[in-house]
Amino acid sequence: MDLDLRGRLGKESHWGKRHDLPYHVVGSDASGVVVRVGSAVRNWKPGDKVTIHCNYVDDQDPSAHDDSMLAANQRIWGFESNFGGLADLTVVKANQLMPKPAHLTWEEAACNALTNSTSYRMLVSRNGADMKQGDVVLIWGASGGLGGYAVQYVLNGGGIPVGVVSNADKVKLLEDLGCEAVIDRKAAGYKFWSDEHTQDEAEWRRLGKDIRGLAGDDPDIVFEHPGRQTMGASVFVCKRGGMVVTCAATSGYMIEYDNRHLWMKLKTIKASHFANYKEAWEANRLISLGKVQPILSAVYPLVETGEAAYQVHHNLHEGKLGILCLAPEEGLGIDDPEFRAKVGEDRITLFRRHGA
Repeated sequence: MDLDLRGRLGKESHWGKRHDLPYHVVGSDASGVVVRVGSAVRNWKPGDKVTIHCNYVDDQDPSAHDDSMLAANQRIWGFESNFGGLADLTVVKANQLMPKPAHLTWEEAACNALTNSTSYRMLVSRNGADMKQGDVVLIWGASGGLGGYAVQYVLNGGGIPVGVVSNADKVKLLEDLGCEAVIDRKAAGYKFWSDEHTQDEAEWRRLGKDIRGLAGDDPDIVFEHPGRQTMGASVFVCKRGGMVVTCAATSGYMIEYDNRHLWMKLKTIKASHFANYKEAWEANRLISLGKVQPILSAVYPLVETGEAAYQVHHNLHEGKLGILCLAPEEGLGIDDPEFRAKVGEDRITLFRRHGA
């Protein structure tokens, strides 16, 4: 993979060239206040409180319409573009902005857009699994940055989430979130790979039996993002005619599975990548309505971004971590305390209390 991301963007246009600098401001989530707008901006003005989604696309390119995630020049802001969210000031396109949920703090509002929108597209959108009521959904990493939102979408949509986590503390977190069917993979001791090159179908079968024991059926949908470590098992346990929807490969990109279990049982593997503006807006709206809660577990000052990154890299955290940039302290930015009380402080801060 070519990681000269700023250089590639810099070659595209006069405007893209300003991203090709000898430094890279990363960060693909943010909330804040609009300071200045360009002459063509119509829907936003200085002083507006916003959250930012990371679909960075040229909306004057025809390939960016219908579904902008299929745009020829689609990128992730703060990763494949410069001037991301981990700074006092950032630069974004107007079509990245969404209203900040008024009942949340700055850090609670900032942590949602990337993974919440990704989970929405994977499960709820017609571009993903188009989940229906009663669907059994296996969710890998169910207490993580993606899985914590996925569990909420399955519960909200009348589905049956089966969450897979890595220890007993995370089991308790999911139970408090409302997920009754939880698998502690560490306690279960699954060994999907008997060696570096060989997977063990008996272990896939054991997982499938455990899922049926908890949910009463095989998964209609598998919410897949670990990649190499789990894809073989995901394809196997998925219901006949079901779907494995994948957005990442955190344990390795070169995946292997037994294709017989895919084609002979008419299963589908569907790719998903972030979300278009409509999907991100709808996912943010559900946050604003209190239907989906932020999964923020800890907050760091900007100078400790390295420590936060270490926590994420080594899977030492739950949910999402927040970074305070210009905010002098945590807990600021709540404009609708009455609605916050109605949603419930315990629901909003569930991951934070478990992370404490």
